[in-house]
Amino acid sequence: MKLVFQKADLLKSVNIVMKAVPSRTTMPILECILIDASAGVIKFTSNDMELGIETIVSGMIIEKGIIAIDAKILSEIVRRLPDADVTISTDANYVASITCGKAKFSIPGKSGEDFAYLPLIEKNECLTLSQFTLKELIRQTIFSIAANENNQLMTGELFEIRDNILKVVSLDGHRIAIRKIELSGTYSDRKVVVPGKTLNEISKILQGDMDKQVSVFFSDNHVIFEFDDTVVVSRLIEGEYFRVDQMLSSDYETKVTVNKKEFLECIDRSTLLVKEGDKKPIIIEINDTMMELQINSAIGSMKEDIDISKSGKDILIGFNPKFLIDALKVIDDEEITIYLVNSKAPCFIKDEKESYIYLILPVNINVSR
Repeated sequence: MKLVFQKADLLKSVNIVMKAVPSRTTMPILECILIDASAGVIKFTSNDMELGIETIVSGMIIEKGIIAIDAKILSEIVRRLPDADVTISTDANYVASITCGKAKFSIPGKSGEDFAYLPLIEKNECLTLSQFTLKELIRQTIFSIAANENNQLMTGELFEIRDNILKVVSLDGHRIAIRKIELSGTYSDRKVVVPGKTLNEISKILQGDMDKQVSVFFSDNHVIFEFDDTVVVSRLIEGEYFRVDQMLSSDYETKVTVNKKEFLECIDRSTLLVKEGDKKPIIIEINDTMMELQINSAIGSMKEDIDISKSGKDILIGFNPKFLIDALKVIDDEEITIYLVNSKAPCFIKDEKESYIYLILPVNINVSR
């Protein structure tokens, strides 16, 4: 095999497939990137058996062939090469030579025949979204998935299509993030849970162009994302997702409208007084025209007032400031509306159309006055 690439094209493609290379595995072949130039195009593939990525690479095929090369070594070599054409060639013993300018590396490879190819999945109905839309849906919900795997369903996101509305949901036991968009076209109702890791990696690969499309296919056990020259295949998380609708209430005792930027900056300032790992709540007191934010810690204390528009009862409530910041950062509206019931019940941040809903549980507070 002998292939020639421009360094930028090679590095871009290696970076894409690196996202599905396992950090630990009992199968050494999976620590490799498969370079397949046996059929007229150059394809790079990686697969950790849960997530697989295949991308077509711009380059010239001088001699056809196929080889698996250690992903980490290949990535580090390519990253450090000068900006010039890169030649990758192999011999009969699966030794790969990587040449660029005056630099030449020789590294052992493996037979490509032993590589675990991506599963062949029947593609039925295709869900089409713009890259921008999918990237935004992920950005506006992914922060609410659970980090640990005590409940695997919490490490994924619900993708539910009903009545041509796509709803994306994530939750971690302390908060819920929901985004809804109306789909153009007609789609069958469907409900799947996509791993958060898959969505994180796709978000990093997507360029986010409004005029570029992503095709999404669902099977019983897998989801496929196709965009640009890349295919991402992921296992779905099995199980019945939480009945989120039962957790959402339209009842409220207090409704507050506030400038989002001002509210976010105030909370952000308050966290200067909280050491990493400390669980100090931000205390919010809502009166007729004013919201007072207060935080007390071993470092110091802070109070700040924000003008608001309010209807309903006064309320004193505490929150984990990070949860508020995470939600506010992904809302694009200039003003937000917050709905509250009492100091023990969750608050809702949502727009009138409920295209986004963020539910945040309060924390217990002790206030001495």
